[in-house]
Amino acid sequence: MKIAVFSAKRYDRDFLTAANASAGHQLCFFDTPLDRDSVALAAGYEAVCIFVNDRADAEVLTALAAGGTKLVALRCTGFNNVDMNAAADLGLKVVRVVTYSPYSVAEHAVALLQAINRKIHRAYNRTRDSNFALDGLMGIDLHGKTVAVIGTGKIGCVFAKIMLGFGCDVIGYDKYPSQAFLDLGARYAEPGEIGAKADIISLHCPLTPETHHIINADTLARAKRGALLINTSRGGLVDTEAVIEALKSGQLGGLALDVYEQEADLFFRDLSSTIITDDVFQRLLSFPNVIVTGHQAFFTEEAISTICETTINSVTQFANGQPLSDEIKAA
Repeated sequence: MKIAVFSAKRYDRDFLTAANASAGHQLCFFDTPLDRDSVALAAGYEAVCIFVNDRADAEVLTALAAGGTKLVALRCTGFNNVDMNAAADLGLKVVRVVTYSPYSVAEHAVALLQAINRKIHRAYNRTRDSNFALDGLMGIDLHGKTVAVIGTGKIGCVFAKIMLGFGCDVIGYDKYPSQAFLDLGARYAEPGEIGAKADIISLHCPLTPETHHIINADTLARAKRGALLINTSRGGLVDTEAVIEALKSGQLGGLALDVYEQEADLFFRDLSSTIITDDVFQRLLSFPNVIVTGHQAFFTEEAISTICETTINSVTQFANGQPLSDEIKAA
């Protein structure tokens, strides 16, 4: 099959090409993201391969279908950027990578937690300037602290297991409780317990209309004062303006983000020679107790290999008329 790969970086080209070696599909890589301006590039391609910040709304999907596209393959787990109802109406099949390496994201969340807790980013900058003073670098022991895991799927469970290894009391919240989470020795929180007890809150749930801004002014006001918030899931889970106010008041003790609600205009590109005009993002970066990484939690060799192999396998299944093991359907 002919596949148009959008938002293609060097590593996408390398790993997808390797995964495609035996499948023999025709890959055409485009640096540009998929949106209403670039969708014409996909004309004549039976499949498009897109990433987290590509746009697949009704307008784009209609143009894809008109150009002969029959399959939309997401090389990621989340699919909040795809209008699934429009895809169904147009007869487009949509597949995703249901699972790759839960360790990659969970381990990055732990790295962010330790960095913001022990002020690693500040210490790094100080020592490069030969400043070895410790004032302002004090953290807390994780041992004995209460960690709230919001979303207890595979990634949430791996994160919980690591936190239990630190000697933390791990409590969880999920609309669909997991026995695997309980089997680790963690437990699900009682009503109000996360706000009252959690020293650390880590987000591992998908972005849906129900979870949009799950962290907001109200939930932050009910949180334990000085709590640390970690988000390696989707930017839309967090109301950024509300978080900024909580940081300013000291209600939130620290924030570590690998995702950002308006990241589509920022992440996965080099903007070091430009002026970033997103004032909200610039305000976030001004806080000494905030760390932001550019949506890299998934970025390990193991995860990228699995993502690309799964994506190519889905395209092969479609080409052969086989059932699509990772198909997403409209609710």
